[in-house]
Amino acid sequence: MPNECSPSLSISIVCFDSSELELRMLVASLHESIRELRGAVELPQIVAYLIDNSEQQKLTLDIFSDLAQALEEQQVELRLIQGHGNIGYGRGHNLVLKELESKYHLILNPDIRVQEECLSIGLAFLECNKDIGLASPYAEYADGSKQYLCKRYPSVQTFIVRGFLPNIAKRLFKKRLARFEMHDLAEDQPSSNIPLVSGCFMLFRTEAFRKVGGFDENYFLYFEDFDLSLRLGKIAEIAYVPAMRIQHDGGHAAKKGWAHLKMFASSGIRFFNTHGWRFFSQADRSE
Repeated sequence: MPNECSPSLSISIVCFDSSELELRMLVASLHESIRELRGAVELPQIVAYLIDNSEQQKLTLDIFSDLAQALEEQQVELRLIQGHGNIGYGRGHNLVLKELESKYHLILNPDIRVQEECLSIGLAFLECNKDIGLASPYAEYADGSKQYLCKRYPSVQTFIVRGFLPNIAKRLFKKRLARFEMHDLAEDQPSSNIPLVSGCFMLFRTEAFRKVGGFDENYFLYFEDFDLSLRLGKIAEIAYVPAMRIQHDGGHAAKKGWAHLKMFASSGIRFFNTHGWRFFSQADRSE
């Protein structure tokens, strides 16, 4: 069990056919953010798990050794888990759930770059706010445009617009999507009572993550983060911490082809069947 006097940290990263460059860029950003974190607090060794869902195991031991060596300087032990095949995003992260002994656990996509002060700000926030079980950061795309990681509960119309329409058509539903993506959140201070957050970066109080049993493994891809948010929100607060900053290069299911659209639809139907169908929201009716 975690030592309550020590802000210990663990990290899990699930990758699938990720490029070597992408992983090196993530590790380089983690190195700098952890260095900053260690300068702010006394921190025991960090354990990071690299969970490779790739079928062909393109992540060779030589590449892994280089990644592990890059983090070793900051007293991070990088552990590789592979050979299980493509079992899905949530199930991949759940592989380490029973091993976690940290006070805080960070879930990451491989296409994330964390800014230098991101982790020190995030852990300090959780240390000072014991009611918060999950924190979500401010995010930007590679071109500098803002990415909205916090969401309200979607209506079916919003689900269809967001997942299946091209960007040019989405402009017709700008108000609806802005409400869904919580564009009204303050950017100069944290906000709590956030309903849903993206799974690309989730900073948990490990006790809360464990208490809800991690991700629902019935979701292969998409909506597993929304489902987890709703379940965790019943036992702890979820917060948006805009001072935590990341770059995220992913998203946009509608741009990824029919296979992803089918997974998005299947997971969306499962989500609504589990948590309730809402065909219209207030924003839907006002457009």
